[in-house]
Amino acid sequence: MIHSRSKAINQTKLVLLHQRQCINYIPSQQKHTFTPKKPKPKPSTKPRRKQNPQNHKKIRKPKEPIPFVNDLKEIRDPDEALSLFHQYHQMGSKHSYPSYASLIYKLARARDFDAVETVLGYIQDFNIRCKETLFISLIQHYGKAHLVDKAIEVFNRMTSFDCVRTLQSFNSLLDILVDNDRVDDAKRMFDDADKMGFRPNLISFNVMIKGRLKKGEWEEASRVFDEMLEREVPPTVVTYNSLIGFLCRKGEMEKAKCLFEDMIKKATYPNAVTYALLMEGLCIKGEYNEAKKMMFDMAYRGCKPQLVNFGVLMSDLGKRGKIEEAKSLLSEMKKRQYKPDVVTYNILINYLCKEDRAAEAYKVLTEMQIGGCKPNAATYRMMVDGFLRVEDFDGSLKVLNAMLTSRHCPRLETFSCLLVGLLKGGKVDDACFVLEEMEKRKMRFDLKAWEGLVTDACIGDGNAGGLVSELISAH
Repeated sequence: MIHSRSKAINQTKLVLLHQRQCINYIPSQQKHTFTPKKPKPKPSTKPRRKQNPQNHKKIRKPKEPIPFVNDLKEIRDPDEALSLFHQYHQMGSKHSYPSYASLIYKLARARDFDAVETVLGYIQDFNIRCKETLFISLIQHYGKAHLVDKAIEVFNRMTSFDCVRTLQSFNSLLDILVDNDRVDDAKRMFDDADKMGFRPNLISFNVMIKGRLKKGEWEEASRVFDEMLEREVPPTVVTYNSLIGFLCRKGEMEKAKCLFEDMIKKATYPNAVTYALLMEGLCIKGEYNEAKKMMFDMAYRGCKPQLVNFGVLMSDLGKRGKIEEAKSLLSEMKKRQYKPDVVTYNILINYLCKEDRAAEAYKVLTEMQIGGCKPNAATYRMMVDGFLRVEDFDGSLKVLNAMLTSRHCPRLETFSCLLVGLLKGGKVDDACFVLEEMEKRKMRFDLKAWEGLVTDACIGDGNAGGLVSELISAH
């Protein structure tokens, strides 16, 4: 009985399948097509199950890891990264866009721009389609390295990589020009936006306002603001903050307060940064108590104080040498359930180091790490320089090791001061270690710097300076 029923069901399935094929097959030139009638389905005796909409969501398969990209993450030396790329290619591996992009990011962060150009050449040779984000990142890296003309070149070459330029890459280059004090070039580019097929947006105007204010050109910044309104691009709190911040730093508090009230009238509500800028202006005028009062009053206006507001007060106390009061304010923050971030800790560390209290600053560094706050590059640099100020070269070297382990890099001046101190103390092995770390990061002294370094290290030997000068002139 069961066998005959299953046989009947299978026959019905075959008939239905044949009918579906007949329905789907409709020749383009056939005018009359026989469409068989669908048999009425038998009513089901089983209760209908409610369909869960979540069951119909497509589950994306996780992307398969790319072996080259995984191996690349473990490499620090840019030369090794390029060698690994060639090794995979020789083994028959076909590199795709993620591999090229990961390699370029690695090389650009290391500022090995010659290698970047080499990889870009490979991309063009193999017709690899690139995303705009890759070129935006390159523009930003060139900008940070002050290679502005190279950033412009990358922007102009984007289309040759079959990559469409959008307002995002346009704004990125505009920002790089402004940050590198090429505001006039930024203005020309901004004026040519329409010819390039771009319509400047809020970010474009904010960048131009920032550029004008950076040069101290309040009238020009106001004109950009007016043009923004004419083009019906509504300003945001970021726009107002730029203008208010400029006025506060110039001590023009009345104008700043008028602009503050104007933004509220236009339904652009101030944020914690707006209040921080006004507080900073009051501190510049020596009105610390008024600034503190503003921080506690801002909550009544519907804006809860943030770390940035406490930071303004701590900075002012630090500048005036009131370190103990700054420490008390940090404790007060914690009592109010605020968790200090790295910027807050850096303020205290900075002023402790400036007061030649590097050992206390190091305790603050330890405290922040215990509290789960990771130091950043600025933290390490201040600590290394702080120990150098008090000629604690062992302390400097200890922090330098931690800094390098965290993949941060000191400035060239810091390396130089540390080398002088180590050489004076007769610690040649440690000095060699520092030089090796510099070489890994392609940071090198020029001849003048070497002369100064050796002369400083040989103070006490009357003939050292003359001998070094003689060697350099002979070279």
